[in-house]
Amino acid sequence: MLMPKRVKWRKQMRGRMKGKALRGAEISFGEFGLQALEPGWITARQIEAARRAIVREMKRRGKVWIRIFPAKAYTHKPPETRMGSGKGNVEYYVAVVKPGRIMFEVGGLSAEIATAALKSAQYKFPIKTKVVAREGGE
Repeated sequence: MLMPKRVKWRKQMRGRMKGKALRGAEISFGEFGLQALEPGWITARQIEAARRAIVREMKRRGKVWIRIFPAKAYTHKPPETRMGSGKGNVEYYVAVVKPGRIMFEVGGLSAEIATAALKSAQYKFPIKTKVVAREGGE
């Protein structure tokens, strides 16, 4: 599962998800991509589940690029714990995704297979996404 090798600070603040994606909003590597339409946190498990769904649909053809990385620590306090006593422990890592961000890209296969693979990955995410094609590349 994806996670940072090392971090400067173990625990992070929640932060804000205002606005559209500043970078990573264009298809850079492949011909087709999966674009986020809503802001949200995508967990490392969801990224891995989507990657497996895409690879299974592609049947060892083409190439996949993962354009998001879970670098934000998600903390969670144990159940039935009283208030106070500090922040909870790091449970897993999430990627902060803003609208417009390309999350996955695929290349080297036909349009039908690529869209079917990315459609199967759409079900793995808690946010709305759409399949996009490279501008003028077809």
